[in-house]
Amino acid sequence: MRCMTDNDSPVTRLTDEESLDLLATKTFGRLVVHRSNDIDLFPLNYTVSDGKIYIRTAEGTKLFSLNLNDDVLFEADNVEQVSDVDGRAWSVIVKGNARILTESAEIHAADELPLRPWLPTLKYNYVEITPAEGGISGRKFHLGAEPDRY
Repeated sequence: MRCMTDNDSPVTRLTDEESLDLLATKTFGRLVVHRSNDIDLFPLNYTVSDGKIYIRTAEGTKLFSLNLNDDVLFEADNVEQVSDVDGRAWSVIVKGNARILTESAEIHAADELPLRPWLPTLKYNYVEITPAEGGISGRKFHLGAEPDRY
């Protein structure tokens, strides 16, 4: 069993840059959107470019919701178990604004990103998520057994 000292915190807060760097290592995340009094959570694939998150989507609830309210939450994480009781994990949450790309030049630029639908469906709409000021929260965790209580 691992013993923790006062200076050995199991949680490390990350800078915005460290958080975005970790987001860029993965392609699966979750997007939270809201309309009026309703909230939806969508699992999706994404990519990160120039400090922004990009997704593709088809017509439907997600796109409809983004048209009504561009305030979103985006989250991605990763867990690595080293043993039965030890491991590492990270989680990044981004509060920001989503914008559906409409200009030909920005759509063409988004077409060059490594972002392809996972499902065999047509997804013509690109969405860019820009983190709000102070809207990135990233943490790394050292996983382990609960310390002795007494």
